[in-house]
Amino acid sequence: MLVRLFLVVYFVGILSLPFSVHAAEDIQWWHAMGGKLGEKVNSLADGFNASQDGFRVVPVYKGNYAETMTAGIAAFRSKRPPHILQVFEVGTATMMAARRAIRPIGEVMAAAGEAFDADEYIASISGYYTGSDGEMLSLPFNSSTPVLYYNKNAFKKAGLDPNKPPKTWQQVVDYSKKLLAAGYECGFSTAWISWIHLENLAAWHNTPFGTKENGFGGLDSRLLLNGELLVKHLTKLAVWEKEKIFSYGGRRNLGNSKFITATCPMYTESSAGYAGFKAAADFDFGISELPYWSDVVESPQNTIIGGASLWVMAGHKESEYRGVAQFLKYLSSPAIQADWHQSTGYLPITKAAYELTKQSGYYQKHPDMEVALRQMTSSAPTSNSKGLRFGHMARLRDIILNEIEAVISGRKSAKDGLDSIVRSGNKLLASFEKISGARKSKK
Repeated sequence: MLVRLFLVVYFVGILSLPFSVHAAEDIQWWHAMGGKLGEKVNSLADGFNASQDGFRVVPVYKGNYAETMTAGIAAFRSKRPPHILQVFEVGTATMMAARRAIRPIGEVMAAAGEAFDADEYIASISGYYTGSDGEMLSLPFNSSTPVLYYNKNAFKKAGLDPNKPPKTWQQVVDYSKKLLAAGYECGFSTAWISWIHLENLAAWHNTPFGTKENGFGGLDSRLLLNGELLVKHLTKLAVWEKEKIFSYGGRRNLGNSKFITATCPMYTESSAGYAGFKAAADFDFGISELPYWSDVVESPQNTIIGGASLWVMAGHKESEYRGVAQFLKYLSSPAIQADWHQSTGYLPITKAAYELTKQSGYYQKHPDMEVALRQMTSSAPTSNSKGLRFGHMARLRDIILNEIEAVISGRKSAKDGLDSIVRSGNKLLASFEKISGARKSKK
C-alpha cells in the first residue's frame, strides 16, 4: 500500500514538472511524384525528420504535375496553401508572375539565418528558375533533360556496334533500317514529343523557339517555332511514321513500353527514365546524346531542362519558414543530391553533388549517367538554349500536341500544323501578357 502511494505521488510530481519538449511544427510539401519516385520523396522527408526534432515535413501526393499546380493555386486562393509546392517547369512563368503567392528561396533562407549561395547551383539548371533581376526564385529539385536510349542486344542482332550509338538523325535512319531488317517493328519512338522533338530540338540546334529569348526577356514574347528547322524535322517524323522508322507512342511517356518490350530499339526520353528502364528492361541498354542534324549545325549546342522545382508559398508563420529553410538546405546538401541523382537519373542540382558523384567513381562504373549532364553543360547556354519561359505553357503544350498528332497522322502538313500553333499560341501569350500586366498595375 505504501509502495503504491509512493508511486502515485512520484508520478504526479513528475507530471507537474515543466516540460521543455514541444511538438514539432508540420511543413506541408505537396508534390507530383508517384510510384517509386514517390517512395523516394517520402524517404527524403523521413531523413530530414530524423535529423532534427523541431519540424516535421509531411509529403502529400497531389496527382500529376498539372493537378498538383492547380491544387496549390486553389489552396493559396482559399488561404490554406502548402509551405512547399512542386511545380513543373512549364509552370515557371505563371509562378513568377504570381509574386504575392510565393517567397523567393534566397529571401526565405536569409530570414532563417541559413547560408545560401545561388552560385553553388549548376547554372544551366538554376538559371531557368532565376528572374530577370538575377534572383533565384525556386529550388531546382527534379531536373532532367532528354537523351537517347538504345537497346544494345538489338544492335548486336542487327549487326550494329553496341558501343557506337547514332550521333546524327541521318544515322538514326540508317540504323533504323537495319533494325527493321532484323525483324524489329520500328526503329525508334519517343516520350514527351513536344518537349524533345520541338522545344529541345530547337535549343540543340541553337534556333529560337520564340522572341525575347524564348520568353526570358519579357512577357511580350511571341512564338517563332514555324521556321525551317522544325518544319523539316516534323515533316521527317511524319514520313518516318509511314516507313516504320519512327512509331508514335502517345503523349507524355505513354510510349515507354515500346522500348521496354524491345519493340523499338531506340527511344528518346528524359534522363529520369533511367530508373524505370533499369527496373523493367530485360536487356542491356546504353544512353547517348540526342541526335542532331549535321546539315544544320557542325556540332550541337545544349539541351534544356524539364522536371520541376520547389516553390515556397506565402501565408505562413515565420517560425515555420525556419523549418522550410532547414529542409531546403538539407535537400541541397551534396550527399542527398548525389544519392537523388544516382537513384533516379535526375540531374544533380549543385556543383558539389556532381563533384562528389564523380570523385566516388560512380561515373567510371556507370558512364551513361554522366551523358545528360555533359549534354547540358558542355556549351554555355545562348539566348536560344536557356529554356522556355512562356505564360500558359501547359495550355500551349496541348495546342502543340494536337497539331503534332495531326501532322504525324497525315491530316496536315508540318508547315500548316506549326503555323496553326503560332497563331493559336500567340493569342494565349497575348492573354497571359494582359493578365500579368493587370496584376502588376494593381500592386
